Amino acid sequence: MPKARTLDPFLADEASGGVLVVDFGAQYSQLIARRIRECRVFSAVVPSDISVEEIARLQPAGLVLSGGPASVYEDGAPELRSELLEAGVPVLGICYGMQAMANALGGEVSHTGGGEFGRTALSIEGRDGLFRDIAGDTCWMSHRDAVTRPPAGFTVTASTEGAPVAAMENPDRGMYAVQFHPEVVHTPFGTDLLKAFLFDACDATPTWTPAHVIDEQVERIRAQVGDEKVLCALSGGVDSAVAALLVHRAVGDRLTCVFVDHGFMRQNEAEQVDQSFGGHFHVPLVSVHAKDRFLSKLDGVTDPEAKRKAIGEEFIRIFEEEADKLGDVRFLVQGTLYSDVIESGGRDGAATIKSHHNVGGLPEDMAVDLVEPLRHLFKDEVRAVGEELGLPERMVWRQPFPGPGLAIRIIGEVTDERLEILRKADYVLQEEVRRAGMYRDLWQSFAVLPAVRSVGVQGDSRTYAYPIVIRAVTSDDAMTADWARLPYDLIESISRRIIAEVDGVNRVVLDVTSKPPGTIEWE
Repeated sequence: MPKARTLDPFLADEASGGVLVVDFGAQYSQLIARRIRECRVFSAVVPSDISVEEIARLQPAGLVLSGGPASVYEDGAPELRSELLEAGVPVLGICYGMQAMANALGGEVSHTGGGEFGRTALSIEGRDGLFRDIAGDTCWMSHRDAVTRPPAGFTVTASTEGAPVAAMENPDRGMYAVQFHPEVVHTPFGTDLLKAFLFDACDATPTWTPAHVIDEQVERIRAQVGDEKVLCALSGGVDSAVAALLVHRAVGDRLTCVFVDHGFMRQNEAEQVDQSFGGHFHVPLVSVHAKDRFLSKLDGVTDPEAKRKAIGEEFIRIFEEEADKLGDVRFLVQGTLYSDVIESGGRDGAATIKSHHNVGGLPEDMAVDLVEPLRHLFKDEVRAVGEELGLPERMVWRQPFPGPGLAIRIIGEVTDERLEILRKADYVLQEEVRRAGMYRDLWQSFAVLPAVRSVGVQGDSRTYAYPIVIRAVTSDDAMTADWARLPYDLIESISRRIIAEVDGVNRVVLDVTSKPPGTIEWE
């Protein structure tokens, strides 16, 4: 029997009329939920052992059975309980979800040989259901097993060379399944197929909008904090900024934001935080400029983890000092995202990929309750909410920036001189990337300063100066990343300007390592 759970109140409210993604261990479960939300229908990932009683309480408009790495015939493979198919709502099986559906209903799943992986030619056999308005003949496959005989009552609607049943439907029972992945961009018609399921099969209503999110969260924040004071640690990133604006809209001047400038921000970023929150939004803001304190803690430190710990601990000390000055504060705002919850094992049965501490590593024993207005949002949704709230474009679309900042982009000891060199070089890089119109196409683009020197020639004189490494990557979620193929003209402009404008640099190099095997950041 499934173990008892306490339903998340937010999920219990929002799931009504939305679509739940039943997770069988797929790497794409989050992406399925994101794609559904992009169609303005609420979606959330739930574990595969969710009970029919829980589904009945949540009242979704439909279910999606995710893919997964297992074979339906393996010992210990996630089981699709037949009662989920009888929950009274339409069901779409994807990849493993399709195979589990076929297996549970008396169809046949077989090892078909080598399987299919990547872009695959697709033949559409039937145009009466989800494929009615689909135009396209390629899809993205990732499977070894395949359905070789559909259950009774199902019609085969698509096939491929390696999957004779690449899609099947039983509209009378509200059951649909595809072997390929409609949620990935490599299936060109994938969003259209999901929309057909959402709006034709499920009759869902597209009400999940930034304005709806704002209204819902403002109401929840007011109910949670009442008349109490609220504290928020601003990092300069979009997550904490949007969380702060939501809370400020809910409680007004009972929110105080604390921005600790450790001196490792990029050029002009600290000033942008001050101007946006203290000036434009009129949010009560305490700015602590503490570069000297942080530099003293990093004196002689070269190990990356030691740097992170020293910065995190000093941040905590300063934050606690400022919190004490404000008196009795019961609530603390965190910019926790839905992806953080999933990766940190925030769902029952989920594996912990990495633990997230969203406000500079704040100690767990702080006597405050957390306010997490972004806890059920993905990054792209946070940005949309930020735009709706009027957050400046440079903050909304700011590329991810590590909490320790430039300190972990200096490979070696952090000094004031090296910080200034790196800050100026990074500014040139950002300016040129924006000028080329590529800033929003890149997941991250930044400069790295290895604390080594090399010989060069400038103005007929010998130089002995630092190199600057250009790092630019493309990614959807930072779990994997590919090095960006920047145009040669852009690379040349960046290199020429850095060497001409930044004293102490005589060489610019390009990092062409993907993740894996490398990481995005150097430290």
